[in-house]
Amino acid sequence: MHTKTILLVDDNAVQATVRQAILKRNGYAVITVLNPARALEQLRSGDLLSEIQLIITDHIMPGMTGSTFVRQIRELDPQVPVLVISGLEEAAQEYEGLQIQFRVKPVQPEDLLACVQQMAGTAETIDPVITVAAPATA
Repeated sequence: MHTKTILLVDDNAVQATVRQAILKRNGYAVITVLNPARALEQLRSGDLLSEIQLIITDHIMPGMTGSTFVRQIRELDPQVPVLVISGLEEAAQEYEGLQIQFRVKPVQPEDLLACVQQMAGTAETIDPVITVAAPATA
């Protein structure tokens, strides 16, 4: 099976690391970029876009909103699936006409995986592996 590659763009390093770990544990290759301008730079400079099967992005990031980022992605590739995750439900309207999936934080690991599997076309091929930390004992 060919590994699906996901570009994960989020300025919050903790959230990016957690999402990356969940996705990697479930068989995805993940390229994490903490800055949308840097992600666009990388996409424009090489063959990276042809390797990406899905882009996951935050909405509020320094220097560029997720909607601006997605508009620029659409100029490069109108078809690549994009998942936007935001704490602001009202931000969804900024993505009108951009053909994205929008999820409001917090997104539980099983919900993230279900959405990614559906969008990346892997729903039938990957059994989710979700690790939940045991509660701390006193």
